[in-house]
Amino acid sequence: MDDKRLAGRAALVVGAGQLPGADTGNGRATAQLFAQHGALVAVVDRNLDSAEETAELITDAGGVAFAIQADVTSEADIVASVAACRDRYGRIDVLHYNVGVGVAAGDAPIADLEAYAFDRIMAINLRGMVLACRHTLPIMRDQASGVIITISSNAAIINYPYAGYRISKAAVITMTKHVAITEARHGIRANTILPGLISTPMAIEYRIKDGTSRDDVLAGREARIPLRDRVGSAWDVANAALFLASDEASFITGAELVVDGGQSLLAG
Repeated sequence: MDDKRLAGRAALVVGAGQLPGADTGNGRATAQLFAQHGALVAVVDRNLDSAEETAELITDAGGVAFAIQADVTSEADIVASVAACRDRYGRIDVLHYNVGVGVAAGDAPIADLEAYAFDRIMAINLRGMVLACRHTLPIMRDQASGVIITISSNAAIINYPYAGYRISKAAVITMTKHVAITEARHGIRANTILPGLISTPMAIEYRIKDGTSRDDVLAGREARIPLRDRVGSAWDVANAALFLASDEASFITGAELVVDGGQSLLAG
């Protein structure tokens, strides 16, 4: 590819493996697209086999990547991941945090949400992201440059019924804005992406049950999208991330980029 918008830049992509399924996950797609545009990618995931699969997809296509196993609920794992990326590539130009969990961790409406489930969701969706930023920022400050991209969700701005996920993703937006304003003087940008109904293994597979086919699941989600009645793909999210990571977005910080085919507009 002639368009190498991230040529030579080191990208730490947290959550770049994925669950089994027919579709590509957001993190894997972003890691691949970053590499296609010249980035040197550190592929981080709790599941090392899945991280290695992503890294292999990148290297087989001629890109540069290596896999790191890390659980984002462990600060020691986050510290080790940041150090591994810096040691391998000498710098960190992009931190992309793509980890998130909701119903699978026991999320529920507020009156039914158990404390253990809320704590688990916040630990993964918010605390892990805070710690990833906390340990990456000193490196970016020394470089006097860097880009942080966080993944929130349009669940933060629509009538989404599950409290833990909505609260955590709203907090991600606020945290990202905090990083954007406090780190701007160091030449560091921070923006967040709010995906809507995206066809990924995490979003689709657990909804396929007895009597409900993949086609049924997708049709139900497509009916909720104003823009040509189609569900988004991981590549829609990855393309948004590529833009925010690139110099094309060099004057953009603290922004919320909604990638949902107009679904959130229905709230109005």
